[in-house]
Amino acid sequence: MRKIIASLFISLDGVVEAPDQWHFPYFNDEMGAAVDATFSATDTLLLGRKTYDSFAGAWPEREAAGGEDADFAKKLGDARKIVVSRQELSFTWRNTEQLKGEVVDAVTALKAEPGKDIAMSGSVSVVRQLLAHGLLDELHLLVHPIAVRKGMRLFDEGETTMPLRLLSSKTFSTGVLHLVYALAEATGDATYDDAKAHLPQGDE
Repeated sequence: MRKIIASLFISLDGVVEAPDQWHFPYFNDEMGAAVDATFSATDTLLLGRKTYDSFAGAWPEREAAGGEDADFAKKLGDARKIVVSRQELSFTWRNTEQLKGEVVDAVTALKAEPGKDIAMSGSVSVVRQLLAHGLLDELHLLVHPIAVRKGMRLFDEGETTMPLRLLSSKTFSTGVLHLVYALAEATGDATYDDAKAHLPQGDE
């Protein structure tokens, strides 16, 4: 079964919207290596329509320009790209198709196909759907040491909690934290009475 790995730039206060307006001062070789490692382990990109439009409006031109980011642009162009949208779409960027059918059923079938893992970038509404249905295997958060204070947060309001399990963590020289999470089992009930036994005890 293929894994779905979602990577997001996120601020300290949970904002994931418009990272191009606040994250570039923190982008260094460490972050570039982390992003490249995720994409190198995958052969398919699963994207929401807005993220796809942003990518398709930039990366083909960067590949054609032959600049220092052309190799990464080619990697994105060569990957299979699947776009989630309720509207019927047409595409000009190579290797792009639209996800057919209901998202949960279609993504479940996609995970069962042969191939390498599936990457996501941005596409917050799709990430939320997959988390809610237990279809997202790894959540890679690049937590920036900045409070953006406005914009869409990763997690919206809901009736239930969503426990996560930390798989790995790394601190970059910029202060960015690279945190990798997976969904976890429910934590169960506990109260202050359960927790107080772990408080420091006074000197005897």
